[in-house]
Amino acid sequence: MEFQDLIKRAREIKEVNAKLSEKEKAKPFTTNERAQGFVGDVGELMKLISAKNGYRNYENLDEKLAHELSDCLWSILVLADDLGVDLEKSFLETMNKIESRLNK
Repeated sequence: MEFQDLIKRAREIKEVNAKLSEKEKAKPFTTNERAQGFVGDVGELMKLISAKNGYRNYENLDEKLAHELSDCLWSILVLADDLGVDLEKSFLETMNKIESRLNK
């Protein structure tokens, strides 16, 4: 799957979520609320990483870890889209800068 396919899929799920909110007559999520949700997902990810390193116990740890990483990726893709950031371009530029610094 190409990066643009991931972005497209994230947008599709965002639209499904928006339609569900509309159907339930709930207020749609703002970018700020999505960012807050992302922070919560990162907190959950940290708990799972702690478990992976032996500091906590979880059943189905690898499954939960994969799920939470996917949630975080979705949040990043949607936030970038909401904010008008070309994430693919920015990611590649950032990696090139880091690589350049590391090779000095």
